[in-house]
Amino acid sequence: MAKAAWKRPGSPIGKKGPRKANPSYKRRSRQPWSTADVRMLKQLAKGNTPTGVMSIKLQRPIAAIRSKAHREGISLRPVNRAPYNRRATKAHATKSRASKRR
Repeated sequence: MAKAAWKRPGSPIGKKGPRKANPSYKRRSRQPWSTADVRMLKQLAKGNTPTGVMSIKLQRPIAAIRSKAHREGISLRPVNRAPYNRRATKAHATKSRASKRR
């Protein structure tokens, strides 16, 4: 018979903390952000760093990083992504139609 989930080794059930078993950041919730932390956040966001990596480097939860970035007006959206609106422009659409007629 299988062991109960909370009895299995490595199970996060019953443990405390934001990431349960082994948090990869120290518990720094509710601590004020220093100017160096905000500067580091801006630098990481500018380099298209994922929020999970930011949380480890800044030693803060992902939700805290997202909320601070929103309050400071820092965009966490990657710059190198394709636009969501992929509709062809009128000039592009007429060129493709003309090439199909030939």
